[in-house]
Amino acid sequence: MSSAVELPNLAHVITRYRFAYLMTTSATGAPHAVAVAAVLQGGNLVVNGIGRRSRENALARPTVGLVWPPQSEADYSLIVDGQAAVTGDSLRITPTRAVLHRSARSSEPNVSGACDSDCVEIDLSLSSDRPIMRGI
Repeated sequence: MSSAVELPNLAHVITRYRFAYLMTTSATGAPHAVAVAAVLQGGNLVVNGIGRRSRENALARPTVGLVWPPQSEADYSLIVDGQAAVTGDSLRITPTRAVLHRSARSSEPNVSGACDSDCVEIDLSLSSDRPIMRGI
């Protein structure tokens, strides 16, 4: 049903979504979510205008997540894990994993080891011999 997408094509996938939730973690382990606009620049996702709490959380615990919610129940959420670096009031996130996810169960997983939901792993390698994901 799907093929991998190269990192440069992640920018195209992101254009299908209106906004993302930036997920950071507090010192007590509590999640902190804020709605943000993230753009892909030079292999990093950049979030401008981060707030005090997101900044403090990312400085202390740089492993973060971005979740782009689906437009409808039939669509996928885009989930990107990454390592954040704070620069002024911006966050530069180096993606480490990306997946398109929807809770509607498929008859069988897309790939060996896939989650029980309908998940599509996104290849973040920069290799030019990888196929580009189409049709999602």
